[in-house]
Amino acid sequence: MPASSEPATLRAGWNFDNSYSRLPDTFHTRVNPTPVAKPGLVLFNGPLAHSLGLDPAAFTGLDAAVFLTGNEILPGAEPIAQAYAGHQYGNFTRLGDGRAILLGEQCTPSGDRFDIQLKGAGPTPYSRRGDGRAALGPMLREYLISEAMHALGIPTTRSLAVATTGEPVFREQTLPGAVLTRVAASHIRVGTFEYFAAIGDTGALRVLADHTLRRHFPYRAESEHPALALLEEGIKRQASLLAHWMRVGFVHGVMNTDNMALCGETIDYGPCAFVDDYDPAAVFSSIDRHGRYAFGQQPPIAAWNLARLAEALLPLLHPEPDTAVACANELLASFQESFQHHWLTAMRGKLGLFTAETDDASLFEELLRAMHQTRADYTHTFRNLRPHATLEPTSPPHAEFTAWHLRWTARLARQPQPSAEVLRLMSAHNPAVIPRNHEVEAALTAATGLDLAPLQRLLAALASPYDEAGQPTALLNPPPAGTPTCSTFCGT
Repeated sequence: MPASSEPATLRAGWNFDNSYSRLPDTFHTRVNPTPVAKPGLVLFNGPLAHSLGLDPAAFTGLDAAVFLTGNEILPGAEPIAQAYAGHQYGNFTRLGDGRAILLGEQCTPSGDRFDIQLKGAGPTPYSRRGDGRAALGPMLREYLISEAMHALGIPTTRSLAVATTGEPVFREQTLPGAVLTRVAASHIRVGTFEYFAAIGDTGALRVLADHTLRRHFPYRAESEHPALALLEEGIKRQASLLAHWMRVGFVHGVMNTDNMALCGETIDYGPCAFVDDYDPAAVFSSIDRHGRYAFGQQPPIAAWNLARLAEALLPLLHPEPDTAVACANELLASFQESFQHHWLTAMRGKLGLFTAETDDASLFEELLRAMHQTRADYTHTFRNLRPHATLEPTSPPHAEFTAWHLRWTARLARQPQPSAEVLRLMSAHNPAVIPRNHEVEAALTAATGLDLAPLQRLLAALASPYDEAGQPTALLNPPPAGTPTCSTFCGT
């Protein structure tokens, strides 16, 4: 038979469903991406494509870029911009997808479902005078950091591709434009619930709660009190996610309620970074002048965001307002306990502890205080604590650590596991490499000038973050003395 005349991307294995676009019109607006002048594919994530049931070989050349910039619509897609709101730095605002368009939901051969979204695809009714576009640098950052987070074992949205548009975008300076293809379990946010609470549409709240339960928590969909089940599951997911962030020193940078996904994935990689010298007050966002979203503030901010979710759900929790508030507060109180459980588990892994003792938290806090006092590198310190086969675990070279090291050694001696097992546990919880901020900035600067080699090398190194073999020295060690503090921007 003759080969099909269809473009390869049409035969790639797309299998769209569009459950969100079937929700009432108040949930979204139907809008197509705005065509761009000169589509060009810059990065493509073959392993992710394969896991989605797509054929990576189909995404080559101009055909792929045409579809991944939105110049042509993929078969089965029903493009929409989603409506939502959010508390941004504590202030409530009605938002919506101002530069992102959801194409639909890819249904994989394994039965999973993932949103396929084009970020930077042009203006929508929610753009609020914005141009709906994205610059190449921030889109490459999201691709890089989201894939690094995935390799670190942290729930995250992922990036299928970055394509250039052949058009400039105008920010503080003129920059090359790009479109990111983002893959997510969904884009349902705390702010989505806030949107319908703000307009007083209890019916839409109930529809959204039922849809979210069916999509993310189907085992709770038939609960007697579905809104309570949804809030409880949301709290659990966020407690686990925040412990993951703290384990590797990740600073999200913009924990607005519109950037908290109900599925429990990390979403939006604008002003994000990883701490070098340990400092709970570390801030990398150029606009977070008061440290609202500092590294150590992330767990309490997550609790604050969850309280906003609970407020939005109050009409569904109980018909009596006082009872609804009591139910919400009881569940919200569980966040700290759940987070503490996940954090203790993560920290025990980082220090090679297989058993639990009541004063473990103080052991961890004493180490963190010493790290803060000595400006110790977070990643490097934990990785270098590991014992070598049957030898004693190593101690950081500062007097502040001496008493703590004796305490930790005694704690290790009270468990039966030998040093080799301790080493394996610590190696699995302490990455050898992270996206060092200065290396990320250097790679993005080169890539913006279309020299992709540094970015490709960085992506390759971060794909195996727990493996030291063959890793670049610049990633295995703290940044050189005098390296400027990283400052990041939201990219809008």
